[in-house]
Amino acid sequence: MLRALLVEDEPLAARRLASLLQKQAVPFEILGPAESVAQAVALLQAGPAPDVLFLDIHLADGLSFELFEQVTVTCPVVFTTAYDQYAVRAFKVNSVDYLLKPIDEEEIRQAVVKLQQRLPIASRGDFSTKSSVSSTKPAAENGSSVPGLDAATLAALLQQLRQPAPVASYKSQFVVRVGEHLKVVPVEQVAYFFSLEKTTLLQSTDGRKYVVDYTMEQLEGLLDPSQFFRLNRAFLARQAAIADIIHYTNSRLQTILKPAPPESEGPVLVSREKVSVFKNWLDR
Repeated sequence: MLRALLVEDEPLAARRLASLLQKQAVPFEILGPAESVAQAVALLQAGPAPDVLFLDIHLADGLSFELFEQVTVTCPVVFTTAYDQYAVRAFKVNSVDYLLKPIDEEEIRQAVVKLQQRLPIASRGDFSTKSSVSSTKPAAENGSSVPGLDAATLAALLQQLRQPAPVASYKSQFVVRVGEHLKVVPVEQVAYFFSLEKTTLLQSTDGRKYVVDYTMEQLEGLLDPSQFFRLNRAFLARQAAIADIIHYTNSRLQTILKPAPPESEGPVLVSREKVSVFKNWLDR
């Protein structure tokens, strides 16, 4: 049985990935999921060591690449991402496996085949606390076929991923269905997006709601990050829609959105892990 550690902050995405892995001919033991860099580091250091890591790129407290700055990883890594415009190119150049979201069964099957080809000569993961990127061990040093995530590669990938995508790549409008009709909603008329009962809804500035065929994670990659922020798992809001911000319990922040979301959703909170990033986003 192979141990797979899932690092994914979208519960639905994590459950789908786990379900797909458990359908494979190779038996998998699912570890995690970890929802943040900090949780992933803690799980890697605590053990048991996984045979493969499935890493989402953008997590609640930063980029998953940042965990390589804190622990040494010698097992195969499969990155999962909705960002095919720039991240995937970097993965290909550096021979790192990736799965482009939404992940389908055939992609998982092919990834497992690649994993099986590597495992006979790859050692199990060995994780130790690190003081800097420069101590990352190359694959050859560890007797493994896993691509070496050396300091230069990590620095280049982090720089590339932290750069905003070209403005032209962001969505300028959404096509939604209203009865038997299609309606175009310019992105300037979007107040926020929110998840409700496994459905993603667009809340417009004029108080109307529309169903959109995107996950919250996909929307993060489609919208201008200088204008929209992922407050939590369920809400992705435009700055202009945030009418007020209030200190909440456990070092969290409560946002007052306009138009107001359904009362059933409760207070719209910014989690502790995101408070610092959220403040920086507001104070840019």
